[in-house]
Amino acid sequence: MLLPRPVATLHVGTGWVRAVLLACTVAAGVAQAQPSVTLAGVLGQKALLVISGQAPRALAAGESAEGVRVLRVERDQATISIDGQQQVLRLGHAPVAIGPGITRASGVGSKVILAGDTRGHFVTAGSINGRPVQFMVDTGASVVAIGKPDADRLGLKTDNAPTVQVNTANGQAQAWLVKLDSIRLGDMELLNVDAAITPAAMPHVLLGNSVLNRLHMTRTADRLVLERKAP
Repeated sequence: MLLPRPVATLHVGTGWVRAVLLACTVAAGVAQAQPSVTLAGVLGQKALLVISGQAPRALAAGESAEGVRVLRVERDQATISIDGQQQVLRLGHAPVAIGPGITRASGVGSKVILAGDTRGHFVTAGSINGRPVQFMVDTGASVVAIGKPDADRLGLKTDNAPTVQVNTANGQAQAWLVKLDSIRLGDMELLNVDAAITPAAMPHVLLGNSVLNRLHMTRTADRLVLERKAP
């Protein structure tokens, strides 16, 4: 938390699944009869694929499902073959919710529907200033909170940025306050978003109230609807 005002609640504990959850869509131009495919994550040597909107399938190189064959799995991409045509699935901006089910973004530019994981967390792919990140919704964070390694990867500068003391699981630390040009969740984009960069790495970027206060949040069972407020 910020002293005297909270910045972020860091949910860092044991048992984090070390998986890179990614999202991208197959490029346009594929015949309509072919399935749509989204890369939802890379789990070890397996690609987590969403095929035609169905629940995610974990497939290793050489395995197939629904007419989609995985040829190669790398850290942040997968090469697949559909009817003999190769496609490379890379990082993208479409949110993919991994949980009991999957729900794509709906309502272009206005609404995103997320599925909770087994611990009740809502994690989704998105982007900051056009670069891919993994968000976790955190209503206890007053602003978007980004670990320093992620901030460096995103090209965020802390030089001359105002600083503030925050409380973390490892005690007090200094954080930098920055302004993000944009945050994207699916087709919904928010501009000029306040954020704090913390010195320690975090499993996810915390999607705090500097974003959530601009949205209506409705939770039903394991589904969370984030909908843009009317101007």
